[in-house]
Order: sequence, then structure tokens, then C-alpha cells
Amino acid sequence: MKIKILRYALLVFVLLITVGPFLWELSTSLKSGSEDIYTSTPNLLPQHPTLDNYSRVADAIPVFRYIGNSLIVAVLVVGGNIVFSTLAGFAIARLRFRGRGIVLGLFLATLVLPGEVTIISQFVTVRDLGLADSLIGVALPMMIAALNVLLLYNAFRALPEDIDQAAIVDGANVWQRLTRVSLPAVRGTIAVVAIFSFIAAWDDFLWPLIVLTSPDKFTLTVGLQYLSGTFAKDQRLVAAGTMIAFLPIALFFALLQRYFFKGVEEGGVKG
Repeated sequence: MKIKILRYALLVFVLLITVGPFLWELSTSLKSGSEDIYTSTPNLLPQHPTLDNYSRVADAIPVFRYIGNSLIVAVLVVGGNIVFSTLAGFAIARLRFRGRGIVLGLFLATLVLPGEVTIISQFVTVRDLGLADSLIGVALPMMIAALNVLLLYNAFRALPEDIDQAAIVDGANVWQRLTRVSLPAVRGTIAVVAIFSFIAAWDDFLWPLIVLTSPDKFTLTVGLQYLSGTFAKDQRLVAAGTMIAFLPIALFFALLQRYFFKGVEEGGVKG
């Protein structure tokens, strides 16, 4: 009984740490200008709830343009990871070729390096390709991630070899084995890759800040910095902008959550 109580107490504690800041940000975004958000006795529930802060965000910055730019980058990143990570994961897991172990080791090695180590070389490459200050230049380095390749590699590797052998006996080529045999069994993992890619592309701040110089091409995370002035800033406005940036992630996850949890526990063939 004591262990059960301790378990629930730990769960409540973790819930407060993870969900608490989000609820406080949401509460701040709904508070009117007459409420003191710096009071010594914090009040989670707004006394006079209002949506004016959200309309003020649209007045302060071209938020819909920034959302459109972020969506373009996110679509490119999600599409690139689904296509290229799937092809790479399938090739490493199901095909036999010389140097396969070395390729797998290189993908594993890239996980050790933090992104900041390669950011200069990435920028030089994007600049030399003539893609600096463009949304394609922002999306290009993120269109295939080593983690996503390894996730799909593990999903493809979990499929029984007998399926491939039966497909080969039936005359299926590599493309048919991928599209008709293997892909239907790893749809959950592909959903996980899509969610991770969308969140990474939507939330990224440093890379778009380095690549983009034209204000009309800024992504939402970069554009939100204009809500903070040099000498003063309204935390209600910043909180409302944060909530606007959070909503697409919540919506995208809600649409794919069924496949996400399926992908987390995926590892075999369903009958």
C-alpha cells in the first residue's frame, strides 16, 4: 500500500513539473492588463479572462506569415525524413551489401555529436549551394535525421526474414518488397518519425536564425523574438505567442497519436 502511495505521489510530482509550466503560460496568456502577473501570491486562474493578447500578437508581428513559413519548413522536413529515412533504414536492415556495418556505425556515431558541432559546416554547405536566406536552406539539413534512420532500421530488422524470402520466391523485386511487404508493418514507426521530425522542425530556433536574414522569411520561433522589446516586454504577449506556437504541435500529435503509440510498441508482424 505504501509503495502504491509513493508511486502516485511521484507521478503527481512529475506531472506538476511537466504540465505545470504549460498551465502557467496558458493562464498568463489569458490574463488581462489589469491583473498583476508579478504578484507575490500567484493565481493560476485569470480573474478576467480575455483573448485580447492573442489579437495583439497578430498586430505586433505578421504571425500568419511566420506560421506559413514554419509550415513549409515542417512539411519539407517531415516529407524528407519519411522518404529518405525509410529508404535508408530499409537498405541497412534488409539488403546485403559491402560496408553495411560501417554505414550503420556512422549513423550511430552521429548521435554522439551535438548539433552545434556541425552547424558551421552546415551553414557553409547551404551557402555554397546558394540556399542561404531561403526556407529550403532551413529545411535541407533536417530532411534526414540519424535517429529516424535508426528507428526505421530497428523496425525493419524486427520483421521476420521469412517474409522477405517468400516475397523473393514469388518474384518480388526490392521496391515491391519495400512497398507491399515491409511498409505496411512499420506504419506506426513512420508516424513516430513524422511526429519527431515535425516537432524538431517547428521548434528549431538557432538554425533558422543563422540561415535567414530577411524578416519576411522568418519562421514562427524566430519571429516571436520581436514580441520582446529592448527596454520593455509584456509577458502576456509573449505567453500568447508561445501558445500560438504550441497549438500546431498539439494538433499534429492529436492526429497521429494512435499511430504513435502503435509505433512505440511496434516490433512484430500482426496477423
